[in-house]
Amino acid sequence: MSSPVLLVLFLGSAAVIWYSGIKLSDTTDVLSERLHLGSALGGLILLAIATNLPEIAITASAALSGQLEVAVGNILGGIAVQTVVLVVLDAVGVRTPVPLTRLAASLVLVLEGALVVVVLAVVVMGTQLSGDLSFARLSPAPLVIAVLWVVGLVLLDRAGKGLPWREGGDAPGAQPEPRGHSKGKKEKAASSKGVGTARAALVFAAAAAATLVAGVVIERSGEEFFGRQGLSGILFGATVLAAATSLPEISTGLTSTKLGDYQLAISDIFGGNAFLPVLFLLATVISGKPVLPAAHDTDIYLTALGIILTTVYIAGLVFRPKRQYLRMGVDSIAVLALYAIGIVGLTTIAG
Repeated sequence: MSSPVLLVLFLGSAAVIWYSGIKLSDTTDVLSERLHLGSALGGLILLAIATNLPEIAITASAALSGQLEVAVGNILGGIAVQTVVLVVLDAVGVRTPVPLTRLAASLVLVLEGALVVVVLAVVVMGTQLSGDLSFARLSPAPLVIAVLWVVGLVLLDRAGKGLPWREGGDAPGAQPEPRGHSKGKKEKAASSKGVGTARAALVFAAAAAATLVAGVVIERSGEEFFGRQGLSGILFGATVLAAATSLPEISTGLTSTKLGDYQLAISDIFGGNAFLPVLFLLATVISGKPVLPAAHDTDIYLTALGIILTTVYIAGLVFRPKRQYLRMGVDSIAVLALYAIGIVGLTTIAG
């Protein structure tokens, strides 16, 4: 295909991912409310999987074709990019002169951020293991990551029901309504429009299918187009592709902040980031060989960058900055600067 056609396919797929992401978010919240799923289950499992469908499609496609470097870079680079999505939500989504982390401060969110850090630490450990450690198409690190993710969800579910802290772990002066209240509002709006559970499930399935197809198309067309422009597969996966596949997180986050559900906006990002490394298990099963021991220096670098950016926002949730600069809290400014510096460093490694 010619470069203009590839670019049109890439941009068209990005538009499909954006629109489908909005539909996935809305229908997920409706289904979560009507099926009585807890906030941890609805936000960290169902929505995490739904909004990461592009990454799931890319990982499966790359594993089937034996080209795992783009998928690995997309997963680990996606964590860094999705953390930067919080900068966008802070600058654009928050409509009050108060930083996002001050409004959303909660011990549960701190725990969710800690889960991301723990999972990424295991990723780094997994890259140092021997590539011969495998059995029945499985390897230790992805299994440990999946187990830690499930255990983390159980603990977060318990934390969401109450912590032995003042105000249940929420900081004084945080958002006035409880976390997840936007889901109830979406469900009521859907009910008022006559949207039944079956219809919501059908829209969810259609949006999921569209996102999966668009995820494969955006990876194939984008890799070819940007490769012709001189961008390596590693840099493409970690930057352009990761940003394009993070569009669902932006759309769902903006919806949550618009409704004043700031805790849910951050929870969706942390939840998605904790889920992404679980895809290494999918890649290992499909490819039949350990993925993490074959990780490049750039992959380990991106993992460390994701840990640093997550830690900055954990600190923001604890210290709760009061002032805004350029409509952002000091934590968001720090994350933006660190990400820019990190990408500059990545180009020197990839080069």
